[in-house]
Amino acid sequence: MTQEELFKSLIAHAKEYGFIFQSSEIYDGLSAVYDYGQLGAELKNNIKRYWWEAMVRLNENIVGIDSAIFMHPKVWEASGHVGAFNDPLIDNKDSKKRYRADVLLEDHIAKIEEKIEKEVEKGSKRFGDSFDEAQFRSTNPNILRNREKADDITRRMNEALNSNDLEAVKQLIIDCEIVCPISGSRNWTDVRQFNLMFSTQMGSVSEDANIIYLRPETAQGIFVNFLNVQKTGRMKIPFGIAQIGKAFRNEIVARQFIFRMREFEQMEMQFFVRPGEEMKWYEHWKEKRLAWHKALGLGESKYRFHNHEKLAHYANAAADIEFEFPFGFKELEGIHSRTDFDLSQHQKFSGRKMQYFDPETNESYVPYVVETSIGLDRTFLAVYSTSYCEERLENGEERVVLKLPAVLAPVKVAVLPLVKKDGLPEKAREIMGDLKFDFNCQYDEKDSIGKRYRRQDAIGTPYCITIDHQTLEDGCVTIRERDTMAQERVPVEKVRGIVDERVSLRKIFEKI
Repeated sequence: MTQEELFKSLIAHAKEYGFIFQSSEIYDGLSAVYDYGQLGAELKNNIKRYWWEAMVRLNENIVGIDSAIFMHPKVWEASGHVGAFNDPLIDNKDSKKRYRADVLLEDHIAKIEEKIEKEVEKGSKRFGDSFDEAQFRSTNPNILRNREKADDITRRMNEALNSNDLEAVKQLIIDCEIVCPISGSRNWTDVRQFNLMFSTQMGSVSEDANIIYLRPETAQGIFVNFLNVQKTGRMKIPFGIAQIGKAFRNEIVARQFIFRMREFEQMEMQFFVRPGEEMKWYEHWKEKRLAWHKALGLGESKYRFHNHEKLAHYANAAADIEFEFPFGFKELEGIHSRTDFDLSQHQKFSGRKMQYFDPETNESYVPYVVETSIGLDRTFLAVYSTSYCEERLENGEERVVLKLPAVLAPVKVAVLPLVKKDGLPEKAREIMGDLKFDFNCQYDEKDSIGKRYRRQDAIGTPYCITIDHQTLEDGCVTIRERDTMAQERVPVEKVRGIVDERVSLRKIFEKI
């Protein structure tokens, strides 16, 4: 199965089992907007809980807030979003389709990178155990030629974008002979800038209404509340403020399922530090955040750092944690050293001092900020796509299984009476009634036990508890593990403890 076929399969699976639906589907949908179904909402909430508790509960100097989506318009002037929150767009004259110019170039670079990896794969097969990958990459002429080509395009793209030279961006697209995916032509317009913020009006009478914006990021809600939190919480530098919330961007190139949407959710933490100490904390949070991701057990090779050559106007250092999605390595989380830009700008535009008095140094200053910003929807996609698995069993049967980390699984336990008679449903309900206080459980008595196991495998339930006739005699049940399908006979009174040990956040927290 190709990666494209896998991606289509998991999108279909997400709808079939109640994880993700197209928004407004009965009206033919709304482009790049999705609804989370009953199981998707549970998985999403579990990811939020993992992030929130790891960030807020495990760090004594980090607290959480929930700021409003609507903010004073001057907030976005101060942050630079009104004047500079733009994407470089280009239209194909034949297909009438609009694209982000930088994404077209990035996709072209990714294709060159794929050629390099295929060359390495061929070399590995050719030389077998004697294959030296590092030497092969440094000597193979095809790899060296493609590496030079990819690096040159990346350099030219970054230089053009950093200097806002839109003519150079278009020329690079022409030089790379990039065609429109729809029309197949190279009939491009000039590159133009397009502001990504959604605007709306606030006021009871349209003539008197003020234009306000849907927030394109959640960070500014933290910055404008910096002093409120610092004073009411008696916080001392260094300290952090965390937040989970919706953000909105009028993305032209919204694609790849929930990877890039117009309405999405962010999990952000702004860490306030002394000027001059920001790089120490920047490295600290790079390490901590990568450990958080790896603790999920999705595979260490799935993650890599990408250091930014093109820095945002507010940053003096920036890196992405990239994840290997079915469509390649893409940004999952950003760690940025934002200097004192945000607080200084809000101080300037509001006329209010945004300074912190440091009792240790006996001076006042505007703190520097290190940011960690992760997309909740992208994290959902990373977990979901990696967990999706189609297996052929020893008996020739096939099963689709979501091998979700147990701590994130929407349903932790399925309670299954072997048959719908002989007092087994009543006993199963009794066990369910006890377990539901601690875990999200699902009761199922329809179809054969094999079919019920398959249904639970497909939604990622880590444990199934089967109640049979012997249960009524010896008080024991069969507990089945999802990934291995191993079954174990245990006393009813031990079930809660066994499941709790295996799905508890404590184990995963100990890794980070």
